[in-house]
Amino acid sequence: MSTLTVFIVAVFCIGYLCIALESVTKVNKAAIALLMCVGCWTLLMVAPGAYYPELPADSVVHHISEVIEHHLGDAAGTLFFLMGAMTIVEIVDSNGGFNFVRDTLKTSSKRKLLWRMAFMTFFLSAILDNLTTSIVMVMVLRKLVQNREERLIYAALIIISANSGGAFSPIGDVTTIMLWIKGVVTTQGVLTEIFVPSLVSMVIPAVILSFSLKGRFDKSQNLPKSEVSQFSKTQRNIIFWLGVGGLMFVPVFKTLTHLPPFMGILLVLGVLWTVTEVFHYNTAEDDTMAKRVSDLLSRIDLSTIMFFLGILMAVAVLQEVQVLAAMGTGLTEAFSGNYYLINGIIGVLSSIVDNVPLVAGCMHMYPVSEVAGDAMAVDGIFWQLLAYCAGVGGSMLIIGSAAGVVVMGLEKITFGWYLKRITWIVFVGYLAGIGCYWLEKALLF
Repeated sequence: MSTLTVFIVAVFCIGYLCIALESVTKVNKAAIALLMCVGCWTLLMVAPGAYYPELPADSVVHHISEVIEHHLGDAAGTLFFLMGAMTIVEIVDSNGGFNFVRDTLKTSSKRKLLWRMAFMTFFLSAILDNLTTSIVMVMVLRKLVQNREERLIYAALIIISANSGGAFSPIGDVTTIMLWIKGVVTTQGVLTEIFVPSLVSMVIPAVILSFSLKGRFDKSQNLPKSEVSQFSKTQRNIIFWLGVGGLMFVPVFKTLTHLPPFMGILLVLGVLWTVTEVFHYNTAEDDTMAKRVSDLLSRIDLSTIMFFLGILMAVAVLQEVQVLAAMGTGLTEAFSGNYYLINGIIGVLSSIVDNVPLVAGCMHMYPVSEVAGDAMAVDGIFWQLLAYCAGVGGSMLIIGSAAGVVVMGLEKITFGWYLKRITWIVFVGYLAGIGCYWLEKALLF
């Protein structure tokens, strides 16, 4: 490894460490990711010819410009998909589309609420995304459970269910979205082969946590009330089904048209935007301005988008200097090609460091095989396990996933409490899911 490559890796590792310690440094991880991205590419330009010895010296700079545009195009597909999906969810939520969630979860039994919340979160995160679903479910939880100790148990289960639900859907988790857009997993593949392992990874922790909850809630608890909306119930239902149904339609749109997934998201956003504008037409101007899509766009978390941009482009530098390929070869040789063990370790690592750059790195570490049925082929064991392990493994620590971080902030859950009470439970479910996937491959697929 050359000295310049060592410097590039050092900048990436320092940036990665600062991102992991965001709660300590108080510096937004998006800012660090952008600095890391520019720093790595700048170092590459110090001696670009060293990495492209086959090219004439006068064409290396032009080649790198083309390489950057290529990587930026790949990243943009993921970013536009996320921005569109986030906007759709914001439209549905701000116009009362999720009121049915509150009504569905109402019960006086503590264990019934646990199971309803677990399954509702699991399936919603597969349709929406685990971050948004976690926010919606925690807001509902606050109105249903007053006891703080009990609410923390429910909140922990929300994190587990959201991450497990996002793992089996091509649009449920950022890491699965990345793998799906890259084309290494297909909609049918993840739905049929990852669903049961993901379900097991949620059900087992739910069973264990259910022993901590007994009895019924006090009758005086604050039950949810429907939010005031300028739209009728029928209009809210139309908005909900257009938004959620549209997100479910995106994989179908990709299959039918062979267009990139973000085009399907833009189609759904355009339809939903048009419908809400029509609904707002006959309402008072003062009541509707704050909830029009043009105003809701300001609520989109652009810092998250910038973080993904910085991370994806920084990982691209490691690909260009052949670091990722070397790491992939090293892991394969160290574990004798045991993809269950390799992905199991990657899943544990995803609870310590952000799973987005981890998966982005794995996508560049291993080449896609053209041999049908091979572990590295499309929908092969390696890629499907990567989708499962990176998604579910992030639940082991509360800082290991976007869902965990947001719930940690909303409910003020401490790192120590989660590590002591929840981590081992998640690990049991995580291993059970991997075992379930192994049985599927041995007996069914």
